[in-house]
Amino acid sequence: MSEPKPFAISKQAVWEAWLRVRANQGAAGVDGESIAEFEGNLKGNLYKLWNRLSSGSYMPPPVRAVEIPKRAGSGVRTLGVPTVADRIAQTVVRLYLEPGVEPMFHPDSYGYRPGRSALDAVGACRVRCWQRDWVIDLDIRSFFASVDHDLMLKAVARHTDLRWVLLYVERWLKAPLLRGGGALEARDRGTPEGSAISPLLANLFLHYAFDAWMAREYPGVGFERYCDDAVVHCASERHARVVLDVIAQRLADCLGTTV
Repeated sequence: MSEPKPFAISKQAVWEAWLRVRANQGAAGVDGESIAEFEGNLKGNLYKLWNRLSSGSYMPPPVRAVEIPKRAGSGVRTLGVPTVADRIAQTVVRLYLEPGVEPMFHPDSYGYRPGRSALDAVGACRVRCWQRDWVIDLDIRSFFASVDHDLMLKAVARHTDLRWVLLYVERWLKAPLLRGGGALEARDRGTPEGSAISPLLANLFLHYAFDAWMAREYPGVGFERYCDDAVVHCASERHARVVLDVIAQRLADCLGTTV
């Protein structure tokens, strides 16, 4: 008789995670394994992944760094490409964590959420622009590279009593980036943009750093946020400048970055 696993992770959740990863497709990670190659030994690969997740022995491999140019020639954006197995593992954690955090997210958070889109954010913004003459257009500089790991883990811990969820989120946050040429880059901040778990973690972090804080400190100020971009509506130029300064300080305190 086999020993019980330390963590009770559903095999069905691993299967559901696989279906989502397969539907999304995506490039190979550091191991070079494609989705089609992973599927070639699907039963064995999924069982091995479930076994390691359930035993607490799963260690994420490095994330392959891919640089893509930003719009209007404003530098490059670094995406992190996990392996297929790692994307499945991250999706498993997302399946367990998301139902507990999604209902409490702010109604004007639109990025990477079920049933919401950038067009929804634009529609809400158009309505508010008729009500307020001034806007603050925010783009958080290097957000995905700046997330404070301790604050991120504190936010996750508020919404789950599953030790393995917190364990694996911490491992993913700390997984190194593999740069071109084979150089490994250790990380003590940030969460790679492009991974399966990062959109949920980004929304959770910014819920506390921005959304809930705005609702508490400036309940009469409307805004729309799409991940690390936001539009804030103000009644006058003076009001907008005051709010901008306070937001900048808040984000500097939480991220050590600017807008």
